[in-house]
Amino acid sequence: MEKTFAMISLGCAKNLVNSEQMLYLMSEAGYTLVPEPEGADLAIVNTCGFIDAAKSEAIDSILEMAELKKAGRLRGLIVTGCLAERYKDSIQSEMPEIDAVLGVGSFGEIVAAADEVMAGRSARAFGDNSAPVDEIPRVVSTGPGWAYLRIAEGCNNFCAFCAIPYIRGRYRSRDMENILDEARDLAAHGVRELIVIAQDITRYGTDLYGKRSLAELCRRLSAIEGIEWIRLHYLYVDQFDDELIDEIANNDKIVKYLDIPIQHINDRILKLMNRRGTGEDIRRLFGKLRERIPGLVLRTSLIAGLPGEGEAEFEELCEFLKEARIERVGVFPFSPEEGTPAAAMEHTDEDEARRRADLIMQLQAPIMDEFCRSFAGKELRVLCEGYDEETGMLYGRSYADSPDIDGLVFFRGGCRDGEMTTVLIKTSDDGMLYGEEI
Repeated sequence: MEKTFAMISLGCAKNLVNSEQMLYLMSEAGYTLVPEPEGADLAIVNTCGFIDAAKSEAIDSILEMAELKKAGRLRGLIVTGCLAERYKDSIQSEMPEIDAVLGVGSFGEIVAAADEVMAGRSARAFGDNSAPVDEIPRVVSTGPGWAYLRIAEGCNNFCAFCAIPYIRGRYRSRDMENILDEARDLAAHGVRELIVIAQDITRYGTDLYGKRSLAELCRRLSAIEGIEWIRLHYLYVDQFDDELIDEIANNDKIVKYLDIPIQHINDRILKLMNRRGTGEDIRRLFGKLRERIPGLVLRTSLIAGLPGEGEAEFEELCEFLKEARIERVGVFPFSPEEGTPAAAMEHTDEDEARRRADLIMQLQAPIMDEFCRSFAGKELRVLCEGYDEETGMLYGRSYADSPDIDGLVFFRGGCRDGEMTTVLIKTSDDGMLYGEEI
């Protein structure tokens, strides 16, 4: 008899990779993926537990599955991921509808848990969250034409506001040959863009090889036939070196788009947050990158309302943004995460933090609009991703756009999904570019 399951994957790209690994394991074990949980044997909710909004989304998803189960339209409920890991001592007692729970060190045990639930029993597994990264194949769910390539797990930075090191464990690099084998397989299946991800990719190799090895990895990835773009997420200011900058500048396959989350620019707040380096270090690095990498697009993440942020510190951040003219900015109101040092610090109230986040985006909007307008009359390489019925146009992404967080390029033409093409940009509107394939 067919055994069916639905997968609900929440949170970041790194979590999605774990979901893709579980899809592979479940499929290999004879389970059939279905698009909707209603009517399925099992629902797997792979949760995020990073900030309050993500936790609320995860809890709402679990409760929604619990209602389906109560109504007899779902047989079993499995919860995995960061929320499960973070609240492993209480999650099942607080939500008894959950049949099985797996921590972040136990994704590989998903089939055993599913079999237990199908047999009417409960299951629970919490492996070492700092163990070497499991080399599990995956079913790529992104694209067409692109995929995430996770090169490490965990984090050693211990920023005062962040729970990730406690949830995901210590930093562990994957073996380079394993990464390259996976990249070759992705290329053989039509992937043209690799989005290199980890909590901190600039630290890659320091634990395995005793040195920063991201530049070497990029050189070897770029030699793989079929790979046209390599996109780098997330890089840290204190881990940059000249070898990496030169590789990014001189390797044509590395897109000139760097995601460097800085969170703030004020020295005192950076120190309170246990961020390495100073505001001047950030300014100096950004200046060096702009000088040595023509056409560079910078993306960063900021937090408004951090502990210690008064009006003067917030104004310094705003002035920095006016000067630096960063092309892509994401900003979040501070969320005090239980168990982190910052949660115990005095911080701005939630309404004020949200107000400051809104002000930053208002300040940033004309900078982003000016950047988009600068493409008018220029030709851009675009990875075609689909057809938009509302506009009657194809759409895709340029080097300046990372999936799900940046804009799109809409264009008229004839290329197929997953192919690269060249588009002459005519206009822009609200972060989107419009043009014609040439």
